[in-house]
Amino acid sequence: MSVFEALASDLQRLDAASRRRRLIPRTGTDFSSNDYLALAGDPALAAAVAEAVTRGVPAGSGGSRLLRGNHAEHEALEAEAARFFGAESALWFATGYTANSAIVSTLPQRGDLVVYDELIHASVHEGLRLTRAEAVAVSHNDVDAFADAIAAWRARGGAGRTWIAVESLYSMDGDRASLAELAALADANDAVLIIDEAHATGVFGAGGRGLAAALEGRDNVITLHTCGKALGCEGALVCAPAVVNDFLVNRGRGFIFSTAPSPLMAAAVRAALRIIEAADDRRAKLAALIAHAEHLLGPHGALLSGSQIMPVILGDDARTMRAAAAVQAAGFDVRGIRPPTVPAGTSRLRITLTLNATQDDVSALAAVLQDVLA
Repeated sequence: MSVFEALASDLQRLDAASRRRRLIPRTGTDFSSNDYLALAGDPALAAAVAEAVTRGVPAGSGGSRLLRGNHAEHEALEAEAARFFGAESALWFATGYTANSAIVSTLPQRGDLVVYDELIHASVHEGLRLTRAEAVAVSHNDVDAFADAIAAWRARGGAGRTWIAVESLYSMDGDRASLAELAALADANDAVLIIDEAHATGVFGAGGRGLAAALEGRDNVITLHTCGKALGCEGALVCAPAVVNDFLVNRGRGFIFSTAPSPLMAAAVRAALRIIEAADDRRAKLAALIAHAEHLLGPHGALLSGSQIMPVILGDDARTMRAAAAVQAAGFDVRGIRPPTVPAGTSRLRITLTLNATQDDVSALAAVLQDVLA
């Protein structure tokens, strides 16, 4: 009997349910990445890294930020990011997953309540596994459900702080949270609003500052700006009051015990912030691509929200993966997404629009979908 028989059996069960994940090569026209503004391969970012190398900036940090890993490039990035987004402070994490997990596991305290959207990122769920606070999920994009959950908790004797956790632009459906209403709800309940801007940063808002730009700098708002999507780099910036990020430095285990990100990547992110601030032309081009795609992909069942994320929900896991394989074979990198990433019965082709594709590419993809989904 193999010592890993239980693991092999679980993989077989995933295979039988058409849910086994596999790494596949990156081939075909990009309709799956989050590189929305096509910055990941931009020569300007490579030049920023090369310039940092000439200044003697090291590739590795050599340790955690609280040991010798704290580099001047990290601090320069955080200062620039705070100014750029309009926050009192910014703290850079190696990944958005780590940042989200640290926010939710560290900041809410015992006796508090975290109310979160049922479709929020898996990284928030990871943080919820570790939090000492009570947590409750509410119906997607339902502000009244958030209010009802808070009221019910208070009626049961809940006396701590309430934390409201949402995404500004949801990664699998492409729709948006009602941020103004949620901010008003937070104000009315002395609550903190946590906004994950991962898929909005760079794409929406003045200078690409995101959908929550009008709320930045408030003393009860925390935002997370991912650097690995429209910014084309890696990591994530937590923008918040200084006391919040100071607390994360002192109590956030995902920050304290992680090797600091590469100082060279910090230089790249600094360059990316400057690029997206002046990238109205890229955002206009992406908006035109989205409009073109909505016209052509809507008839094939794509969910349309005015964003760059356009899922085609097929429901059945096996059918979804067959369709994804057929589209990939035709030269288009579209991935199938299945539970548990999305709710049961909502397996889908997740189509993303990036400036790595053209309007002609979208037209060709629409023609392939017509055949594949017929």
